[in-house]
Amino acid sequence: VQLQASGGGLVQPGGSLRLSCAASGFTLDDYAIGWFRQAPGKERDVVICISGSDGRTFYPRSGLGDSVKGRFTISRDNAKNTVYLQMNELLPEDTADYYCAALSGDSSTAQAMDIMEACPVPGAMEYWGQGTEVTVSS
Repeated sequence: VQLQASGGGLVQPGGSLRLSCAASGFTLDDYAIGWFRQAPGKERDVVICISGSDGRTFYPRSGLGDSVKGRFTISRDNAKNTVYLQMNELLPEDTADYYCAALSGDSSTAQAMDIMEACPVPGAMEYWGQGTEVTVSS
């Protein structure tokens, strides 16, 4: 079971990036997927997630959710077993290492996610990809 995140890089403020999270060893569409980020010296936070049952998008209930709504979108390509994070109107404060993580759709946590319409915390995720670095700077 492996997740491979890619697509990070250096982008100017206001620019866009698309991150990819490719899975091997399991089928992503059975899983809830979250994108997380961690800036230097800070904790890892959830950015956005997608339900494993019906594909709904959820955001964290923290201020970070309000910051990324309308700028970040998450999507699946089941044929490619890949989940994407499209990031538009990037801000310097979006600079961080970005991680994707998966949680079985059968888990109680994933079911709670669907009921509460909120992303799981990092500790609830089962599988993690390595980070991909995003730097937003002029």
